[in-house]
Amino acid sequence: MVVTGLDIFLSDISRFRHRSIGLIVNQTSVTRDFRYSWSVLSEMGVKIKRIFSPEHGLFATEQDQIAVSCQPELGCELVSLYGDASDTLLPDASFIDDLDLVLFDIQDVGSRYYTYVNTLALFMEAVSGRDVEIMVLDRPNPLGGELVEGPLLDPRYRSFVGIFPVPVRHGMTAGELAFFYREVKKLDCNLSVICMEGWKRHMLFPDTGLPWIAPSPNMPTFSTALVYPGMCLFEGLNVSEGRGSTTPFEIFGAPFIKPEEFGAFMGNLALEGVVFRPTWFKPTFHKFVGDVIGGLSIHVTDAAGFRPFAVGVALTAALHECYPRDMQFLHGVYEFNDTLPAFDLLAGSADLRVSIQNGVTSADLIASWRNDEIAFASLKEKFHRYDS
Repeated sequence: MVVTGLDIFLSDISRFRHRSIGLIVNQTSVTRDFRYSWSVLSEMGVKIKRIFSPEHGLFATEQDQIAVSCQPELGCELVSLYGDASDTLLPDASFIDDLDLVLFDIQDVGSRYYTYVNTLALFMEAVSGRDVEIMVLDRPNPLGGELVEGPLLDPRYRSFVGIFPVPVRHGMTAGELAFFYREVKKLDCNLSVICMEGWKRHMLFPDTGLPWIAPSPNMPTFSTALVYPGMCLFEGLNVSEGRGSTTPFEIFGAPFIKPEEFGAFMGNLALEGVVFRPTWFKPTFHKFVGDVIGGLSIHVTDAAGFRPFAVGVALTAALHECYPRDMQFLHGVYEFNDTLPAFDLLAGSADLRVSIQNGVTSADLIASWRNDEIAFASLKEKFHRYDS
């Protein structure tokens, strides 16, 4: 079984009892026996000055893009790093001045869009040049640490769903990403990582022996995380990504989709490791709330061969081809950005959207980011802290 950075940290904390400590955590910050880090630390004589919570809140009570304002009483100050404006993503200097150590311990899901490690990156920027140590208590990348997938982020499309200049599926742990970001951004940041024991790069989350604790409201299972690198793209379409159903991101639909017809179309593409099942569902919130809509359910049959981002792009291209008058790329405010389409922010540039609109085939779309994958796979090895 993998031993997390938190459990290793707790095995020898005597040297930290005198420190002025802040935590960046949520409900995934648990020990091997399911106890919250802040409770255990307090019982062990560590004084926690302040807890910082990411998007969704400390217990992931809020949906995506909802400001976190109401949180539980914990006996110490609790500060949200996700409010109703972009400046809330950064901690105010007054919340840092009395700290000398900040622990980050949140389960990531291995996709560039997922905002928890983006919160870490922004916090590192905020403390750069200050006498504050950032310590990452590392946890597994649920998608493993070997494969990378998708195009690199164009810096002009930086947003809260695109902070790290990495492919969509990056194949790094939070600790590795932190070291990578410090070098890329040339940050003057005192950074350390408590590495896991027993984690190997080839491992998917079920191989770790660790329990899955939903990191956010629409990430209930590992299966969700597995499809998320591709299906999160649907946040930029007028197609439901399954929010409001019991299987978010593993199901999608829209009023204009004909399930049997579209399922047959996708089946003919013969994408590796996945089967599409025609279905109907009624979202209880978010897009098309209360409407019965048709779509497809995604079944991963071979996790090793499955390429989630390629599947998400192929589905988007197929929707555009089959329903050119109906399928739309959304415009509007998305993660505090009101100038660029959400799809472009997620994809990392406008290239994929424009190519899809111009009728480029799925095969050519998927081939378009291969050079980015090769380059990054080589680059990231410098920051590896774990063997294969």
